[in-house]
Amino acid sequence: MTEDSAGRLVVTLDLGGVTDRAGLMDRCARDLALPDRFGRNWDSLADSLADPSVWPEGAADRGLVLVVEGWRAYAETRPDEWAVAEEVFAEATDRGPGLFVTLGPGGSSREAADQPG
Repeated sequence: MTEDSAGRLVVTLDLGGVTDRAGLMDRCARDLALPDRFGRNWDSLADSLADPSVWPEGAADRGLVLVVEGWRAYAETRPDEWAVAEEVFAEATDRGPGLFVTLGPGGSSREAADQPG
């Protein structure tokens, strides 16, 4: 975990290798260290993202930036699910004060960047 120039905690959600909703939910649970009560469904993900009490320590006071990386293969393989995931990220950002979700590189962190520069 790092911090950005504004002092917000930065957490990376790496979706590299994720091929379906179940994999997405498992990766969210792992990378975001969500509690055992996380229901692994869209509503539960939205609720967890918008709930500062489940964010990493200090993030509720400082803010949280969630960088989603490695998302392109999942988006291309499951476009309908990816559309729902994007809606969940947007809704959580609207509901969760101090939460910012942004898309990082679309390729896997194990691959070369998919964009020049």
